[in-house]
Amino acid sequence: MTIVDIRATTVTVPLEAPLRHANGCHWGRFVRTIVEVETDTGLIGLGEMGGGGESAEAVFRAMKGYLVGHDPVRLEEMRFLIANPTASLYNNRTQVLAALEFACLDIIGQAWGVPVCDLLGGRLRDRVPFAAYCFWRYGNPATGEGEVRTIDQLVKEATRLKSRFGFTSHKLKAGVFHPDYELDAYRALAAALPGDSYRFDPNGVFSTEQAIRFGQAIEDLRNDYFEDPVFGLSGMRRTREMVRIPLATNTVVVNFEQLAQNVLNTAVDVILLDTTFWGGIRACVKAAAVCETFQLGVAVHSSGELGIQLATMLHLGAVIPNLSFAADAHYHHLTDDVIEGGLMQYEDGKIRVPTRPGLGVTLNREKVREYAELYKRLGAYPYDQDPGRPGWTPILPNDRWADHRDDRWIRVPY
Repeated sequence: MTIVDIRATTVTVPLEAPLRHANGCHWGRFVRTIVEVETDTGLIGLGEMGGGGESAEAVFRAMKGYLVGHDPVRLEEMRFLIANPTASLYNNRTQVLAALEFACLDIIGQAWGVPVCDLLGGRLRDRVPFAAYCFWRYGNPATGEGEVRTIDQLVKEATRLKSRFGFTSHKLKAGVFHPDYELDAYRALAAALPGDSYRFDPNGVFSTEQAIRFGQAIEDLRNDYFEDPVFGLSGMRRTREMVRIPLATNTVVVNFEQLAQNVLNTAVDVILLDTTFWGGIRACVKAAAVCETFQLGVAVHSSGELGIQLATMLHLGAVIPNLSFAADAHYHHLTDDVIEGGLMQYEDGKIRVPTRPGLGVTLNREKVREYAELYKRLGAYPYDQDPGRPGWTPILPNDRWADHRDDRWIRVPY
Protein backbone atom coordinates (compact mmCIF):
# COMPACT_ATOMS: atom_id res chain seq x y z
CA MET A 1 0.00 0.00 0.00
CA THR A 2 1.42 3.37 -1.00
CA ILE A 3 0.34 7.01 -1.02
CA VAL A 4 -0.71 8.29 -4.44
CA ASP A 5 -2.20 11.71 -3.66
CA ILE A 6 -2.53 14.39 -0.99
CA ARG A 7 -5.27 17.02 -1.13
CA ALA A 8 -6.00 19.99 1.12
CA THR A 9 -9.14 22.13 1.36
CA THR A 10 -9.57 25.22 3.52
CA VAL A 11 -12.95 25.65 5.21
CA THR A 12 -14.42 28.12 7.65
CA VAL A 13 -17.21 26.95 9.97
CA PRO A 14 -19.36 29.42 11.95
CA LEU A 15 -19.36 29.68 15.75
CA GLU A 16 -22.29 30.70 17.89
CA ALA A 17 -20.49 33.98 18.57
CA PRO A 18 -17.00 35.53 18.33
CA LEU A 19 -14.75 34.19 21.10
CA ARG A 20 -12.47 36.72 22.79
CA HIS A 21 -9.13 35.75 24.30
CA ALA A 22 -6.10 37.48 25.76
CA ASN A 23 -4.27 37.69 22.45
CA GLY A 24 -7.14 38.54 20.12
CA CYS A 25 -10.36 36.88 19.00
CA HIS A 26 -11.92 34.12 16.92
CA TRP A 27 -14.05 36.31 14.64
CA GLY A 28 -17.20 34.21 14.68
CA ARG A 29 -15.74 31.21 12.87
CA PHE A 30 -12.88 28.75 12.77
CA VAL A 31 -10.60 28.41 9.74
CA ARG A 32 -9.29 24.88 9.28
CA THR A 33 -7.47 22.91 6.59
CA ILE A 34 -8.95 19.51 5.77
CA VAL A 35 -6.34 17.04 4.48
CA GLU A 36 -7.02 13.89 2.48
CA VAL A 37 -4.34 11.25 1.85
CA GLU A 38 -5.23 8.69 -0.82
CA THR A 39 -3.58 5.30 -1.34
CA ASP A 40 -3.25 2.98 -4.34
CA THR A 41 -5.82 0.70 -2.67
CA GLY A 42 -8.48 3.42 -2.81
CA LEU A 43 -8.45 4.15 0.92
CA ILE A 44 -8.59 7.82 1.91
CA GLY A 45 -7.38 9.02 5.31
CA LEU A 46 -8.44 12.30 6.87
CA GLY A 47 -6.39 14.92 8.67
CA GLU A 48 -7.00 18.44 9.93
CA MET A 49 -4.87 21.48 10.72
CA GLY A 50 -5.66 24.89 12.16
CA GLY A 51 -5.57 27.90 9.86
CA GLY A 52 -5.53 27.59 6.11
CA GLY A 53 -5.71 29.37 2.80
CA GLU A 54 -3.52 29.20 -0.26
CA SER A 55 -0.28 28.95 1.71
CA ALA A 56 -1.40 25.98 3.81
CA GLU A 57 -2.84 24.19 0.79
CA ALA A 58 0.45 24.76 -1.06
CA VAL A 59 2.42 23.20 1.80
CA PHE A 60 0.37 20.02 1.61
CA ARG A 61 0.69 19.93 -2.18
CA ALA A 62 4.46 20.17 -1.68
CA MET A 63 4.33 17.11 0.58
CA LYS A 64 3.39 14.99 -2.44
CA GLY A 65 7.00 15.22 -3.55
CA TYR A 66 8.03 13.62 -0.27
CA LEU A 67 5.27 11.10 0.26
CA VAL A 68 3.85 9.83 -3.04
CA GLY A 69 5.01 6.22 -3.14
CA HIS A 70 5.56 6.11 0.62
CA ASP A 71 3.94 3.36 2.71
CA PRO A 72 1.56 5.08 5.18
CA VAL A 73 2.38 2.43 7.79
CA ARG A 74 5.96 3.70 8.02
CA LEU A 75 5.06 6.60 10.31
CA GLU A 76 8.43 6.95 12.05
CA GLU A 77 10.20 7.31 8.72
CA MET A 78 7.58 9.86 7.63
CA ARG A 79 8.32 11.86 10.78
CA PHE A 80 11.97 12.24 9.88
CA LEU A 81 11.24 12.57 6.17
CA ILE A 82 9.13 15.71 6.48
CA ALA A 83 9.96 17.02 9.98
CA ASN A 84 13.60 16.22 10.60
CA PRO A 85 14.46 18.10 13.82
CA THR A 86 17.34 20.07 12.30
CA ALA A 87 15.53 20.78 9.03
CA SER A 88 12.46 21.85 11.01
CA LEU A 89 14.41 24.84 12.30
CA TYR A 90 13.82 26.15 8.77
CA ASN A 91 10.58 24.57 7.60
CA ASN A 92 8.56 24.34 10.87
CA ARG A 93 6.45 21.39 9.75
CA THR A 94 5.32 19.97 13.10
CA GLN A 95 1.64 20.77 12.56
CA VAL A 96 1.82 19.62 8.94
CA LEU A 97 3.25 16.31 10.17
CA ALA A 98 0.38 16.00 12.64
CA ALA A 99 -2.31 16.34 9.97
CA LEU A 100 -0.58 13.78 7.77
CA GLU A 101 -0.11 11.39 10.70
CA PHE A 102 -3.84 11.63 11.48
CA ALA A 103 -4.61 10.66 7.88
CA CYS A 104 -2.11 7.79 7.81
CA LEU A 105 -3.43 6.36 11.08
CA ASP A 106 -6.92 6.66 9.61
CA ILE A 107 -5.75 4.67 6.57
CA ILE A 108 -4.04 1.98 8.66
CA GLY A 109 -7.12 1.56 10.85
CA GLN A 110 -9.35 1.22 7.80
CA ALA A 111 -6.97 -1.25 6.15
CA TRP A 112 -6.76 -3.40 9.27
CA GLY A 113 -10.42 -2.99 10.27
CA VAL A 114 -9.76 -1.47 13.70
CA PRO A 115 -10.23 1.98 15.27
CA VAL A 116 -7.12 4.13 15.74
CA CYS A 117 -7.15 3.66 19.51
CA ASP A 118 -6.57 -0.07 18.95
CA LEU A 119 -3.41 0.78 17.01
CA LEU A 120 -2.21 2.72 20.06
CA GLY A 121 -2.64 0.03 22.68
CA GLY A 122 -6.40 -0.29 22.98
CA ARG A 123 -8.98 1.83 24.74
CA LEU A 124 -9.08 2.20 28.49
CA ARG A 125 -12.29 4.23 28.37
CA ASP A 126 -15.21 4.33 25.96
CA ARG A 127 -16.09 7.98 26.60
CA VAL A 128 -13.79 10.94 27.19
CA PRO A 129 -14.90 13.62 29.68
CA PHE A 130 -14.78 17.28 28.63
CA ALA A 131 -14.87 20.62 30.44
CA ALA A 132 -17.13 23.53 29.55
CA TYR A 133 -15.09 26.15 27.74
CA CYS A 134 -16.39 29.55 28.85
CA PHE A 135 -15.29 32.58 26.84
CA TRP A 136 -15.93 36.27 26.94
CA ARG A 137 -17.90 36.66 23.71
CA TYR A 138 -19.16 39.36 21.42
CA GLY A 139 -22.77 39.00 20.31
CA ASN A 140 -23.46 36.88 17.23
CA PRO A 141 -22.57 39.03 14.18
CA ALA A 142 -25.92 38.32 12.54
CA THR A 143 -28.28 38.53 15.52
CA GLY A 144 -26.38 40.19 18.37
CA GLU A 145 -27.29 37.26 20.63
CA GLY A 146 -24.95 35.28 22.85
CA GLU A 147 -22.83 38.10 24.27
CA VAL A 148 -20.80 37.26 27.38
CA ARG A 149 -19.33 40.44 28.85
CA THR A 150 -20.85 40.86 32.30
CA ILE A 151 -20.43 38.52 35.23
CA ASP A 152 -24.15 37.73 35.18
CA GLN A 153 -23.90 36.79 31.49
CA LEU A 154 -20.92 34.52 32.24
CA VAL A 155 -22.74 32.70 35.02
CA LYS A 156 -25.83 32.33 32.85
CA GLU A 157 -23.79 30.92 29.97
CA ALA A 158 -21.93 28.44 32.20
CA THR A 159 -25.23 27.30 33.70
CA ARG A 160 -26.67 26.84 30.19
CA LEU A 161 -23.69 24.76 29.10
CA LYS A 162 -23.92 22.56 32.18
CA SER A 163 -27.65 22.03 31.63
CA ARG A 164 -27.28 21.28 27.93
CA PHE A 165 -24.11 19.16 27.90
CA GLY A 166 -23.68 17.89 31.46
CA PHE A 167 -20.28 19.43 32.20
CA THR A 168 -18.96 19.21 35.75
CA SER A 169 -15.71 21.08 35.10
CA HIS A 170 -15.63 24.64 33.80
CA LYS A 171 -12.80 26.61 32.20
CA LEU A 172 -12.73 30.40 31.92
CA LYS A 173 -10.66 31.67 29.00
CA ALA A 174 -9.49 34.92 30.52
CA GLY A 175 -6.91 37.68 30.20
CA VAL A 176 -9.34 39.95 28.34
CA PHE A 177 -10.50 42.27 31.14
CA HIS A 178 -8.65 43.62 34.16
CA PRO A 179 -7.55 40.82 36.51
CA ASP A 180 -9.64 42.25 39.38
CA TYR A 181 -12.80 41.99 37.26
CA GLU A 182 -11.94 38.49 36.10
CA LEU A 183 -11.22 37.44 39.69
CA ASP A 184 -14.73 38.52 40.66
CA ALA A 185 -16.10 36.68 37.62
CA TYR A 186 -14.24 33.45 38.38
CA ARG A 187 -15.35 33.44 41.99
CA ALA A 188 -18.95 34.10 40.90
CA LEU A 189 -18.72 31.16 38.48
CA ALA A 190 -17.53 28.88 41.27
CA ALA A 191 -20.28 30.10 43.62
CA ALA A 192 -22.97 29.49 40.99
CA LEU A 193 -21.98 25.86 40.34
CA PRO A 194 -21.02 24.41 43.73
CA GLY A 195 -19.51 20.95 43.74
CA ASP A 196 -18.01 21.31 40.26
CA SER A 197 -14.36 22.06 39.50
CA TYR A 198 -12.85 25.03 37.69
CA ARG A 199 -9.80 26.11 35.73
CA PHE A 200 -8.60 29.60 34.82
CA ASP A 201 -6.55 30.43 31.71
CA PRO A 202 -5.32 33.99 30.96
CA ASN A 203 -3.15 32.79 28.06
CA GLY A 204 0.14 33.80 29.67
CA VAL A 205 -0.50 37.57 29.78
CA PHE A 206 -0.08 38.15 33.53
CA SER A 207 3.15 39.35 35.03
CA THR A 208 4.60 36.89 37.54
CA GLU A 209 3.52 39.20 40.36
CA GLN A 210 -0.04 39.39 39.00
CA ALA A 211 -0.10 35.61 38.63
CA ILE A 212 0.98 35.09 42.23
CA ARG A 213 -1.56 37.57 43.56
CA PHE A 214 -4.37 36.08 41.46
CA GLY A 215 -3.42 32.49 42.23
CA GLN A 216 -3.31 33.10 45.96
CA ALA A 217 -6.75 34.76 45.76
CA ILE A 218 -8.36 31.59 44.33
CA GLU A 219 -6.59 28.95 46.40
CA ASP A 220 -9.76 28.26 48.39
CA LEU A 221 -11.74 27.22 45.29
CA ARG A 222 -12.00 23.73 43.82
CA ASN A 223 -9.48 24.37 41.05
CA ASP A 224 -8.42 21.77 38.51
CA TYR A 225 -5.41 23.94 37.77
CA PHE A 226 -4.19 27.46 36.98
CA GLU A 227 -3.35 27.39 33.26
CA ASP A 228 -0.60 29.51 31.70
CA PRO A 229 -0.84 32.51 34.04
CA VAL A 230 2.53 33.70 32.69
CA PHE A 231 4.54 32.92 29.56
CA GLY A 232 7.76 31.02 30.08
CA LEU A 233 9.09 28.28 32.31
CA SER A 234 10.94 30.69 34.62
CA GLY A 235 7.83 32.73 35.38
CA MET A 236 5.77 29.57 35.81
CA ARG A 237 8.38 28.21 38.21
CA ARG A 238 8.33 31.41 40.31
CA THR A 239 4.52 31.35 40.38
CA ARG A 240 4.44 27.68 41.36
CA GLU A 241 6.70 28.42 44.34
CA MET A 242 4.16 30.90 45.71
CA VAL A 243 0.76 29.46 44.75
CA ARG A 244 -0.80 26.27 46.14
CA ILE A 245 -2.66 25.30 42.95
CA PRO A 246 -1.39 22.96 40.22
CA LEU A 247 -0.08 24.90 37.22
CA ALA A 248 -0.84 23.71 33.70
CA THR A 249 0.42 24.65 30.25
CA ASN A 250 -0.15 24.18 26.56
CA THR A 251 2.32 26.91 25.56
CA VAL A 252 5.67 26.41 27.31
CA VAL A 253 5.86 22.59 27.32
CA VAL A 254 4.92 21.58 23.79
CA ASN A 255 7.83 19.33 22.80
CA PHE A 256 10.10 16.72 24.36
CA GLU A 257 13.01 19.07 24.98
CA GLN A 258 10.76 21.35 27.05
CA LEU A 259 9.22 18.34 28.77
CA ALA A 260 12.71 17.18 29.79
CA GLN A 261 13.49 20.60 31.21
CA ASN A 262 10.24 20.57 33.16
CA VAL A 263 11.04 17.14 34.59
CA LEU A 264 14.53 18.24 35.66
CA ASN A 265 13.33 21.50 37.25
CA THR A 266 9.56 21.42 37.61
CA ALA A 267 7.64 24.53 36.65
CA VAL A 268 4.38 22.91 35.50
CA ASP A 269 2.30 20.19 37.15
CA VAL A 270 -0.14 19.37 34.32
CA ILE A 271 0.83 19.00 30.66
CA LEU A 272 -1.97 19.76 28.20
CA LEU A 273 -1.27 17.53 25.22
CA ASP A 274 -2.41 18.80 21.82
CA THR A 275 -2.43 16.34 18.93
CA THR A 276 -1.53 19.16 16.52
CA PHE A 277 1.06 21.09 18.55
CA TRP A 278 3.02 17.95 19.47
CA GLY A 279 3.07 16.60 15.91
CA GLY A 280 0.46 13.87 16.09
CA ILE A 281 -1.41 11.44 18.31
CA ARG A 282 1.59 9.13 18.69
CA ALA A 283 3.82 11.93 19.99
CA CYS A 284 1.18 12.74 22.61
CA VAL A 285 1.03 9.08 23.69
CA LYS A 286 4.82 9.12 24.10
CA ALA A 287 4.67 12.37 26.09
CA ALA A 288 1.91 10.95 28.29
CA ALA A 289 4.18 8.00 29.09
CA VAL A 290 6.93 10.38 30.21
CA CYS A 291 4.40 12.22 32.37
CA GLU A 292 3.22 8.90 33.84
CA THR A 293 6.80 8.03 34.74
CA PHE A 294 7.41 11.34 36.55
CA GLN A 295 3.91 11.65 38.04
CA LEU A 296 2.92 14.76 36.08
CA GLY A 297 -0.74 15.34 35.36
CA VAL A 298 -2.09 15.08 31.81
CA ALA A 299 -5.08 16.54 30.01
CA VAL A 300 -6.03 16.99 26.35
CA HIS A 301 -5.77 20.48 24.89
CA SER A 302 -8.09 22.02 22.30
CA SER A 303 -6.82 24.22 19.47
CA GLY A 304 -10.17 24.93 17.81
CA GLU A 305 -11.12 21.59 16.30
CA LEU A 306 -13.65 20.32 13.83
CA GLY A 307 -14.77 16.69 13.93
CA ILE A 308 -11.63 15.17 12.41
CA GLN A 309 -9.29 16.59 15.02
CA LEU A 310 -11.87 15.95 17.73
CA ALA A 311 -11.70 12.28 16.73
CA THR A 312 -7.90 12.37 17.26
CA MET A 313 -8.45 13.87 20.70
CA LEU A 314 -10.95 11.12 21.54
CA HIS A 315 -8.63 8.31 20.45
CA LEU A 316 -5.82 9.90 22.48
CA GLY A 317 -8.04 10.28 25.53
CA ALA A 318 -9.15 6.65 25.18
CA VAL A 319 -5.66 5.14 25.46
CA ILE A 320 -3.66 7.17 27.98
CA PRO A 321 -4.02 5.80 31.51
CA ASN A 322 -3.04 9.06 33.22
CA LEU A 323 -5.76 11.32 31.79
CA SER A 324 -5.99 13.25 35.04
CA PHE A 325 -8.58 15.85 34.05
CA ALA A 326 -11.48 16.45 31.69
CA ALA A 327 -10.31 17.42 28.19
CA ASP A 328 -10.75 20.85 26.68
CA ALA A 329 -12.82 21.41 23.53
CA HIS A 330 -14.00 24.47 21.65
CA TYR A 331 -16.38 22.06 19.93
CA HIS A 332 -19.59 23.09 21.69
CA HIS A 333 -19.20 26.63 20.30
CA LEU A 334 -19.56 25.38 16.69
CA THR A 335 -22.86 25.59 14.84
CA ASP A 336 -22.00 22.78 12.40
CA ASP A 337 -19.31 20.33 11.29
CA VAL A 338 -17.93 18.89 8.05
CA ILE A 339 -18.34 15.22 9.06
CA GLU A 340 -21.24 12.92 8.27
CA GLY A 341 -23.88 13.03 10.98
CA GLY A 342 -23.08 16.61 11.97
CA LEU A 343 -21.74 17.59 15.35
CA MET A 344 -20.76 14.76 17.71
CA GLN A 345 -23.00 14.57 20.75
CA TYR A 346 -22.13 15.04 24.41
CA GLU A 347 -23.54 12.63 26.99
CA ASP A 348 -23.20 13.74 30.61
CA GLY A 349 -20.24 15.92 29.68
CA LYS A 350 -18.54 13.13 27.71
CA ILE A 351 -18.19 12.14 24.04
CA ARG A 352 -18.01 8.54 22.90
CA VAL A 353 -14.81 7.32 21.30
CA PRO A 354 -15.51 6.31 17.67
CA THR A 355 -15.64 2.56 17.15
CA ARG A 356 -15.52 2.34 13.35
CA PRO A 357 -12.20 1.54 11.65
CA GLY A 358 -9.66 4.35 11.47
CA LEU A 359 -10.55 7.66 13.02
CA GLY A 360 -14.21 6.66 12.66
CA VAL A 361 -15.38 9.81 10.87
CA THR A 362 -16.12 10.51 7.20
CA LEU A 363 -16.47 13.77 5.33
CA ASN A 364 -19.82 15.24 4.38
CA ARG A 365 -18.78 16.42 0.93
CA GLU A 366 -21.64 18.88 0.66
CA LYS A 367 -20.65 20.52 3.95
CA VAL A 368 -17.03 20.69 2.83
CA ARG A 369 -18.09 22.46 -0.37
CA GLU A 370 -20.38 24.83 1.54
CA TYR A 371 -17.73 25.87 4.06
CA ALA A 372 -14.95 26.00 1.46
CA GLU A 373 -17.10 28.50 -0.45
CA LEU A 374 -17.71 30.42 2.78
CA TYR A 375 -13.95 30.62 3.30
CA LYS A 376 -13.46 31.92 -0.24
CA ARG A 377 -16.07 34.60 0.46
CA LEU A 378 -14.90 35.66 3.93
CA GLY A 379 -11.20 34.82 3.81
CA ALA A 380 -9.05 34.46 6.90
CA TYR A 381 -9.23 36.56 10.05
CA PRO A 382 -6.40 37.88 12.25
CA TYR A 383 -6.49 35.59 15.30
CA ASP A 384 -4.19 38.00 17.17
CA GLN A 385 -6.46 41.03 16.70
CA ASP A 386 -9.73 42.04 18.36
CA PRO A 387 -12.40 43.37 15.95
CA GLY A 388 -13.79 45.60 18.69
CA ARG A 389 -10.42 47.20 19.46
CA PRO A 390 -8.87 48.39 16.17
CA GLY A 391 -5.20 49.29 16.55
CA TRP A 392 -4.85 47.33 19.80
CA THR A 393 -1.75 45.18 20.20
CA PRO A 394 -1.41 42.50 22.91
CA ILE A 395 1.82 42.72 24.89
CA LEU A 396 3.43 40.54 27.58
CA PRO A 397 2.85 41.10 30.39
CA ASN A 398 -0.37 42.84 29.45
CA ASP A 399 -1.67 46.12 30.80
CA ARG A 400 -4.02 46.92 27.91
CA TRP A 401 -7.26 45.43 29.20
CA ALA A 402 -10.59 45.63 27.40
CA ASP A 403 -13.36 47.64 29.07
CA HIS A 404 -16.07 45.35 30.42
CA ARG A 405 -18.50 48.27 30.29
CA ASP A 406 -18.21 48.54 26.50
CA ASP A 407 -21.52 47.08 25.32
CA ARG A 408 -21.23 47.82 21.59
CA TRP A 409 -22.48 45.19 19.16
CA ILE A 410 -19.42 44.41 17.05
CA ARG A 411 -20.28 43.38 13.51
CA VAL A 412 -17.71 41.17 11.78
CA PRO A 413 -17.91 39.30 8.44
CA TYR A 414 -19.89 36.15 9.10
